[in-house]
Amino acid sequence: MTVELQLERVAHGGFVVGRADGKVVFTVGGLPGERVIVDITERGSRFDRGQVTRVLEPAAGRVCEGWPVPPECVGTDWFYADRDTQLELKTAVVAEQLRRLAGLEWDGQVEAAPGGLTHWRTRMRYAIDDVGRVGLRAHRSHQVVALPPEGSVLAVPHPLDPVAEVGRPGDEVIVAISDDGLTCSGPRRTTGPDPVHQSVLGRTFEVSARGFWQVHTHAAEQLGSVVLDALDPQPGERALDLYCGVGLFAGALADRGCEVMGLEYGRDAVAHARRNVPEGQFHVTDLNRGVRDIPTDADLVVLDPPRKGAGARVVRAVAEAGPRAVAYVACDPAALARDLATFEAAGYRPDWIRGFDLFPLTHHVECVALLTRP
Repeated sequence: MTVELQLERVAHGGFVVGRADGKVVFTVGGLPGERVIVDITERGSRFDRGQVTRVLEPAAGRVCEGWPVPPECVGTDWFYADRDTQLELKTAVVAEQLRRLAGLEWDGQVEAAPGGLTHWRTRMRYAIDDVGRVGLRAHRSHQVVALPPEGSVLAVPHPLDPVAEVGRPGDEVIVAISDDGLTCSGPRRTTGPDPVHQSVLGRTFEVSARGFWQVHTHAAEQLGSVVLDALDPQPGERALDLYCGVGLFAGALADRGCEVMGLEYGRDAVAHARRNVPEGQFHVTDLNRGVRDIPTDADLVVLDPPRKGAGARVVRAVAEAGPRAVAYVACDPAALARDLATFEAAGYRPDWIRGFDLFPLTHHVECVALLTRP
């Protein structure tokens, strides 16, 4: 089924909203203000989903057709929009989520990251198709779209042959591009160094090739600097790094003379953090199951939770610790907004919120909020 739509506004998740016979249609491949032909791909009781197949009246920010996605652009949402348009779309999404879920009016702008729109991603999850070609999963699908020899527009350029060598048809292969070079990790074999090393703000961090690390080439440095500027840590202050990973923020705070403690669910990540920041204390803790390990007092807190956010129990426990400042690093504006509403009820409000385009060509956006008690 195909319909003609006048697209209205951007929605969270990389969709643009249109209406057919009064019913909302979440589309991919379009931009606000465009008149398009859409193929309805999923029908629902409350809304439908669709793909743009033809653009009748393009928006000013369009740089190429939106569908089908070229193989090298699989994994992107806004490959057909220019940079200013992408920043406008992400700004609108952050503002809408903060207004709707936290009651906050945000007049900021999502800031462009250093570098360009392409070749910024240092971590990739590839799939091997049934004839051994390296590819990526299609949008909302398990289908593997084989990549051209030059690879994805997102990835820091690297050869695909080593990826194919460690995987078999049906496998997923994780690629890490680090200070040590290229590591390819499949379910049966790994080539290249593991763990790998990343240098940030004068400190070197080791991390498993399959472990979490900020994927943009400039993300760790930029976020670390923003968090330090926000918290203005003083020597001797007690700093708590929740969801600390391998100790990125803990290391930055320790270098400012803070007494640091990190809590993290992953045992492997905690083992790395203890080596990366030997002057800190790090504990394996599942904050989803309980908050008993969160200290009852702290001067500074960094929160860098997974995409779903910290949640009400963690937020309330942080507020009860009474820090003078909290830096919240969020990769999902909806989760950030929900947690900010909980912070508000607990007595903490954002002094400022900044957005960073650390995932160019995709709908994802990174935010940092500084929270204090008025």
